[in-house]
Amino acid sequence: MKLIINPLQPGTDFAAEVLNLDLQKPLSEEEFSSIRDAFYAFSVLVLRNQNINDDQQIEFSERFGALETSLGFDQYGGVTRPEISRISNVGNDNQIRPHDHEKSRYHRGNNLWHSDSSFKPIPANISLLSGREVPPVGGETQFADTRAAYDAWPGSTSGVMKNDIEELICEHSIVFSRQLIVGDIFTDDEKRKLKPVRQALIRKHSETRRKVFYVGSHCHFVEGWEYARSRALITELTSWITRPEFVYSHKWQPLDFVMWDNQAVLHRGNPWPDEDYRRVMHRTTVAGQSPTV
Repeated sequence: MKLIINPLQPGTDFAAEVLNLDLQKPLSEEEFSSIRDAFYAFSVLVLRNQNINDDQQIEFSERFGALETSLGFDQYGGVTRPEISRISNVGNDNQIRPHDHEKSRYHRGNNLWHSDSSFKPIPANISLLSGREVPPVGGETQFADTRAAYDAWPGSTSGVMKNDIEELICEHSIVFSRQLIVGDIFTDDEKRKLKPVRQALIRKHSETRRKVFYVGSHCHFVEGWEYARSRALITELTSWITRPEFVYSHKWQPLDFVMWDNQAVLHRGNPWPDEDYRRVMHRTTVAGQSPTV
């Protein structure tokens, strides 16, 4: 049966649903080529009712490239493969964790707009998320189109234009971003391992060659700029990118499978009543091939 690609945001090339695809079954080269083309065209793809296991998720994800391995912060719930990152409020005892549990606090950092692994020297290319258990209220994932936002940006309120920031470098740090929302949660040893990295403020997509702003919560400051001025620019750019006209909000249904392009998208997870409802998500992440600077 021929794949059908249905845009989810009428009038835009951002976010689409893929029909007539079952990830439990092997994909032909023609099917994979169609998915790949649609992915780079729309940046976010939604596949409903994908009752897959971790091995099947990894097999599909690896078609796009080598996978990152998890930091190992939450390898519970039967996860045995390091390619799977489990994002959940459910502990290894199969019970909902308290709201103030350290792992729940860590995952709340995902409530801020970010690009996965931008705090690593070589940031991630693609994230693929399987909704194994989803809450009936809240917990949406929102995606912002950094391509359209870059194209439409009129310049900053302070008079800074694109050509003024074309060559700028920013420091990204997950230690910084987690402090914004949950405080100082890392040990001294973890901080030594999670050193800040340098990323281009404006990057060019490796496949489409479109330019985007590369900011988000991990983006701490602009090298060579006075701190307050650089924070103001990063905040303004993030606010611009996440305006409603650039955002697709995904309301999860059980067994949804959503993939997004970290070279073209910021995303965040919305909160939900996390002491009342379970949420179990399994993510695979396609590694990037090169640094942005």
